[in-house]
Amino acid sequence: MKKQFLLIVLIMAGLSASAQNIMTPELLWKLGRVSVLGISKDGKNIVYKVSTPSVEENKSHSKYYTISVNGGNATEIEKDKASTLVHDKNVSATGSILSNKEVKTEKVLGSDFYPELDKSQAQVYDNLDYRHWDTWNEGNHNHVFVTNNKGIEIDILANEPYDCPQKPFGGDEDYIWSPDGSKVIYVSKKKFGTEYAISTNTDLYEYDIASKTTKNLTEGNLGYDVAPQFSPNGDLSWLQMKRDGYEADKNDIIVHHKGMDINLTAAWDGTVDSFTWSKDGKKVYFLAPVDGTKQLFEVNFPGLTKIAVHVNQITKGQFDVNQIIGFNGNTILVTRSDMNHANEIFSYDLKKKSWNQITNINTETYSKLALPTVEKRMVKTTDGKDMLVWVILPPNFDKTKKYPTLLYCQGGPQGALSQFYSFRWNFQVMASQGYVVVAPNRRGMPGHGVKWNENISKDWGGQAIDDYLSAIDDVAKESYVDKSRLGAVGASYGGYSVFQLAGIHNNRFKSFIAHDGIFNLQSMYGTTEEVFFTNWDMGGAYWETENKAAQKTYKEFNPINLVNNWNTPILIVQGGKDYRVPIGQALEAFQAAQLKGIKSRLLYFPEENHWVLQPQNGIVWQREFFKWLKETL
Repeated sequence: MKKQFLLIVLIMAGLSASAQNIMTPELLWKLGRVSVLGISKDGKNIVYKVSTPSVEENKSHSKYYTISVNGGNATEIEKDKASTLVHDKNVSATGSILSNKEVKTEKVLGSDFYPELDKSQAQVYDNLDYRHWDTWNEGNHNHVFVTNNKGIEIDILANEPYDCPQKPFGGDEDYIWSPDGSKVIYVSKKKFGTEYAISTNTDLYEYDIASKTTKNLTEGNLGYDVAPQFSPNGDLSWLQMKRDGYEADKNDIIVHHKGMDINLTAAWDGTVDSFTWSKDGKKVYFLAPVDGTKQLFEVNFPGLTKIAVHVNQITKGQFDVNQIIGFNGNTILVTRSDMNHANEIFSYDLKKKSWNQITNINTETYSKLALPTVEKRMVKTTDGKDMLVWVILPPNFDKTKKYPTLLYCQGGPQGALSQFYSFRWNFQVMASQGYVVVAPNRRGMPGHGVKWNENISKDWGGQAIDDYLSAIDDVAKESYVDKSRLGAVGASYGGYSVFQLAGIHNNRFKSFIAHDGIFNLQSMYGTTEEVFFTNWDMGGAYWETENKAAQKTYKEFNPINLVNNWNTPILIVQGGKDYRVPIGQALEAFQAAQLKGIKSRLLYFPEENHWVLQPQNGIVWQREFFKWLKETL
């Protein structure tokens, strides 16, 4: 009896010890990352890929699987087989194939102009768009090709200096076949050079295979037209933003039906991420941010009848629905994440309103961890609004203790602060190292109405910064927050926020971390590549002396003008191939901090862009992040 009791005690002690493991940067970079190829042609299985980083090899390895749409055991398959199991949208009804590749369309390199000087490294530009995201323009553009069943290949953008797929992130979702295979619908921003850099005006084009002619289908719309797809009834549909130059405009679902463009979400106070049609063509399902999450919605399609259009939110909960995969009877297949769990495949029963987890790629890993607690908190802002704030508490949280606390500043600036699971800005890792994390849904974030989303443009250093301070001040009232150990961290606009807070925080914070942040709005305007963004969000160019909105931005909201108030340690992180927020921003900030005698550090990644993607660089980022906090907080 004593032996049995001792054995039980030892087992319980072992279970207790294993349950106290926490998420670490090293463990984070061992998690599998799921991406879905689609549902098999017979509708019985989901085909997906799991990529797992190898820190030792500094690259990722991928494996391919199938799993029943109802769940069960996964079966590993070869990559070549995976692509044959799902429907290939790039094969037409007549057997022709769509593909894309880069082609040379303009002279840029020294050797283009002077072939005998083939070792020249010169690049010659007469317009903007000389670099984009993390690559320089060498005169190449993405073009779509049609290959018929006789092997004859046609470049449908022949000799045009335009892109499809769109750079830098477009893929084969930028082109589709018409249902009968007679036409190709594709997305392109047919502007060149400086015009390209100051505009968001992509259009949908229709290329007729027989006549080899192209027609602009959305010429009347001046903003983004993207994500074309045909309904089961053959109606072309897509996502549309109205205003040229505004990349975060309200995104609506448009259906071209019987000669008319019908906006299904015009009256709905939100913005659409992605959408898909029901099998019967009577509804459109879509994903959108709402209340600090991303959820599944539906909208009916009335055609030209007098039936009212109604948007209905289907799912609710403390999670993000990230991708609509397809349908299985009354269930819809999606991917889902939350702040404690990376993406997995789930099904949602539309009638029973119940969830079923299909894949368990990282379930075993999470089962061995003590997880942070994620709480939703409402905070009153300085202008009397209610703001949602996520508060992430450390594992095994003890409210009688005091914890160092981090204010997280989101980028975008119109990026949703939802239940995302990042492999860099990971709240689970931060909280697991003993920090309380405060993540406000400040002004500028989608999911709280269009007006809330728009209120940050031309007001970068105004209400949004006040919202940050309202959030940290409110949470800091809690007895478990160590008010003498507050930090602020963020990237992109979040990095800008850190630089701005450094000049106005009145000694609230003891430490700052800014990654790829904007420090000098004037030099940012002069070196960033997507000028439409700075034109819209900053109000225009710094030399426009009669432009009141722009002048207010460059004078009142420019962190460089507040450097004389800096007095707090700051870690500055920068990617060498970040052309959105170029390296000069970090160097100017670091130099200012150093010359002012402020404890500061520059963490530089020569081969990374606006993100950190390589496994070993990711580990260095995490280790330096927490080393800095340990030193300063």
